[in-house]
Amino acid sequence: MDAGCYTAIITPFTNPATAVDYTSLEKLVDFQITNGITGILAAGTTGESPTLAWDEHHKITQIIAEQTQGKCLCIAGTGSNNTEESIAATKHAVAAGADAVLLVDPYYNGPSSLEIRKEYIAPVAEKFPDVTIIPYIIPGRTGAQLFPEDLAILFNDYPNVNTVKEATANIDNMKRTRECCGADYTILSGDDGMTFQMMTDPLIQAAGVISVITNIAPRAITDMVRYLNGGNDIDALKLKKALDPLFGLVTVVTEEKTPYGGVTCRARNPLGIKTLMAILGMPVGGCRQPLGKMSLNGIRKVLDAAKKVQLNNPEILQPLADFFSIDIDERLNNPVYLEGLFYTTE
Repeated sequence: MDAGCYTAIITPFTNPATAVDYTSLEKLVDFQITNGITGILAAGTTGESPTLAWDEHHKITQIIAEQTQGKCLCIAGTGSNNTEESIAATKHAVAAGADAVLLVDPYYNGPSSLEIRKEYIAPVAEKFPDVTIIPYIIPGRTGAQLFPEDLAILFNDYPNVNTVKEATANIDNMKRTRECCGADYTILSGDDGMTFQMMTDPLIQAAGVISVITNIAPRAITDMVRYLNGGNDIDALKLKKALDPLFGLVTVVTEEKTPYGGVTCRARNPLGIKTLMAILGMPVGGCRQPLGKMSLNGIRKVLDAAKKVQLNNPEILQPLADFFSIDIDERLNNPVYLEGLFYTTE
């Protein structure tokens, strides 16, 4: 897979989130293309794929594959905890013109790494030898993990399994992947906040990122990745520091009060980024149940991060302001734009 910056694009819904808003999806894709993104991931987990019906899933992939053709790359999320579903989804994605497919580790049923290799990745890779297969390793979400040793076996047996989306948050695991798979293997960060470290560590040598935060800052993160791949760590570090508050929005953790004591609330991706996009006036709608809304404490964290970036580095969000004709400062400071975005009662 090409080095660079890829957006795991959100799926916009009507309000309430009963239907996919395909018109808004096309506008969001156009925003990404206009700002120089390397590629777009259609119907990934940031796109709420677990709650998409397969006909919605296929239509999203079709639209993005057609819209990106000749402009940037298209990765289709075709992962499942059912291999036959993944094969069917990959067949559709290949026919639609996707350049690659992303296979998240099978969730809940939790096969071993050996089983993931033999019963999941290998059957897809064998049936579709001309499309890049990207295993997506995120044990914190799936409860399963394809190990570096099995990645290396797959790469040896199926040259199209030549890239991994690495979201283990485990530096030693990433180093082991490079050790096992060799210099010709592509490691893409699956964690915005770790991209700089992964790309500058000589024992990892990541080539880019499949990003959540590029939904609102595609140009800045693309530039950071481009600087890193060009050896310009100084300018890349400046951008990384400017972007750090936004990177913290992939998961927003707060402490909430209940009549029975305090509890930890984790607003997990894509709730944080979609909430900020809605505040900023981007056409996203809400999340589909069982995801819901943020707490007021969570909203405050989102606003604090965005306001910090806007105050110190307004150039980060300027492409968004220009494309959607948005006054960023007004949107971030007018409470009217928060209405309906957080829970008002317990």
